[in-house]
Amino acid sequence: MTTQQLFDNLSKQIQNCRKCELCKTRTLAVVGEGKIDSRIMFIGEAPGHDEDQSGIPFVGAAGQILNELFAHVGIDRRKIFIANILKCRPPKNADPTPDQIKCCSEYLDAQISMIKPVVICTMGNFATSFILEKYGLKAKIQGITKIKGNIFKLDKPNESVKYIIPLLHPAVATYNASKIDELKKDFEVLLSLNLEEFE
Repeated sequence: MTTQQLFDNLSKQIQNCRKCELCKTRTLAVVGEGKIDSRIMFIGEAPGHDEDQSGIPFVGAAGQILNELFAHVGIDRRKIFIANILKCRPPKNADPTPDQIKCCSEYLDAQISMIKPVVICTMGNFATSFILEKYGLKAKIQGITKIKGNIFKLDKPNESVKYIIPLLHPAVATYNASKIDELKKDFEVLLSLNLEEFE
């Protein structure tokens, strides 16, 4: 099977998933969006209302902020892959629970294995903690405000991922517009990686 076929099969599994209670309240599962051979992957936490209605990640208010941040550092959204740990919206946009993450994370793990990104940018505490632990960096886990904008370099020959970059979730700027400058500054760390190498 081709990577596209494997990815399509995985997408169907996600859309039909009944492993946790979120299947009862979702409108649409949000698989993720972008190039399935992208060298850069952005990972958020969970879909919100607009994502639940559309099935597309980051299309609501936080998505508009994310698009602004991409433009700031010259990233073409069509050339990367965007996903969340949870594929279904928690009611009232609640934080992901450990049980929900445990149920859903195998889908994200499979996506990472198929896409084989070189750079993973995590957005928010939950995505950051999950990815740092997955790649053996549990000791680095702290509040996102302490480690945001840092580059963690991996040196594991069997892994495609070489860099993990924790970032604030763009939703913070929807609650506090003054945060946009801080978000832009954090995103600028991506420029040190010469992004054209990863397109």
